[in-house]
Amino acid sequence: MTFYDGIYPFYPLQRSSFIIDISLLVVILVFSVLAVSFLLILPGIRGKSRLFWMFRIITSLFIGIVLVGLNFTGDWAEARVKANTSYKSFSNAVVSAEVGLHVGLYGINITLRGHPVSQINETIDYNEIFRWSADMDDQYTNALERGLPNPILYIAEKFTRNSACGLIYQYRYSGRFASANLWTAFFCWLVANILFSMPVIIYAGYMMIVTAAFIFFSLASFSTIYNTAPCDFTIGADSFRASYSHSFWLALATGLLCAVIGLMVVLLGCLFPAKMREAFSVGADSEDEECRTGEGYLNKGFLEGV
Repeated sequence: MTFYDGIYPFYPLQRSSFIIDISLLVVILVFSVLAVSFLLILPGIRGKSRLFWMFRIITSLFIGIVLVGLNFTGDWAEARVKANTSYKSFSNAVVSAEVGLHVGLYGINITLRGHPVSQINETIDYNEIFRWSADMDDQYTNALERGLPNPILYIAEKFTRNSACGLIYQYRYSGRFASANLWTAFFCWLVANILFSMPVIIYAGYMMIVTAAFIFFSLASFSTIYNTAPCDFTIGADSFRASYSHSFWLALATGLLCAVIGLMVVLLGCLFPAKMREAFSVGADSEDEECRTGEGYLNKGFLEGV
């Protein structure tokens, strides 16, 4: 018994394809609103300082969105392979597909996409999430009960507690420590922005250096996943191992940016403290602040009796 489009009434509805993580989407929207709000006040800043403040706002918000968003991305490390592999258990069907492993700080994503997508009368397009916050063995058991394809089950089994590879322990704790360091860097970034609005520019530079240090600590924490014994993933006749991906290199670039900004602020703050305080203060340029008076008229009645 089915309804229209072959949907069975007594089974879960067909899920839509994964597009973007909701938490990451919320982060992007919040920082986008902040960016628009700050940019709207730029016309009220006169003179050349307007460009400086625009650069400062954009750079600061970029660092903030990276520090928060990287906690929810799933591409700190990635691996992909195209192979001919068995599709499901108790079946001789072989499909041509791309299998991907995407490692994030919150867990892993395992993808399976057929080439072409439609094969053996099915649409082969999977993106399964396994989170560190839940028990991995329970998630793997649930995947078995749902009858997920063999390549997804094979990779997920490598991260269970009973696996000889022992990947779950190193990957989970590495992700948690990296996430904790990123959140600490975010709070250091908040303190640095507060100090930038006060006449203590040098200390703001110090806090940017501390922010960079915690970003590097998060990178070092995540890199410990490679301390585990080599455990290759074999799909069909091909094998692969995960390597650093976009989020890792973005975090590294952001850490270098924070370090450069912090060092420049400290150096210029020591050499030109007055000019640095003037540059980071809200107001017009010096030439705009000069009070200019034109011709005036004096009422002689005020001078009577003087």
